[in-house]
Order: sequence, then C-alpha cells, then structure tokens
Amino acid sequence: MNASNTQIQMRKGILEFCILHIISREEVYASDMLEELTEAKMIVAEGTLYPLLQRLKKASLVTYRWVESESGPPRKYYAITEDGRAFLHSLQETWNSLLDSTQMITSKQ
Repeated sequence: MNASNTQIQMRKGILEFCILHIISREEVYASDMLEELTEAKMIVAEGTLYPLLQRLKKASLVTYRWVESESGPPRKYYAITEDGRAFLHSLQETWNSLLDSTQMITSKQ
C-alpha cells in the first residue's frame, strides 16, 4: 500500500475547511490563497483550487468581486458569506471532534 495516496486523500478531505478558514479572515485573492496553502503543504496546483472555489460559490458559501489591477487584468477577490460562516463553524466543530478522537487513539501505546 502506498502511503502517499492516503496522505493526498487526507489533505483533500480538509482542503475545503482550510480554504473557508482563509477566506473568513478577510477578502482574499486566489493567488494569495494558493500561496498560503502551498506554504502549509496543503496544495500544490491551481487546478485543485479553482474548481473548489467555484463549488463553494455555487453553494453560496463564498462570493467574489472583481477589482481592477494596475499590473494586468482585473482580479477576483473572494469573501465568505453568512451561510459560509455557519458552514465553517460546523466544519470547525467536526474538526475539533476529529482531533480529540484521533489524539485519544494515537496517544495510547
């Protein structure tokens, strides 16, 4: 069995949670999200981020606005919606529960 496949699936499983958390802090440009996710070793390809942002938009969890750029085409800045905040809160509760459960199991020798 290949551990890297499991590791990839684990990252994919929490990627939506991480993206919503980043957007919840402030309005953010996709490139900045990608940079933070890459630094945290959560994502390495734009091809993963943009479809997820589109799904979040279709679910009314995030919105975006276009901002003119002095150095090129307009940029799309993402913000979380009220529904997105409620969804993120639910994900945060689930994450906390999973952390507690995982630590309980992995702390036993």
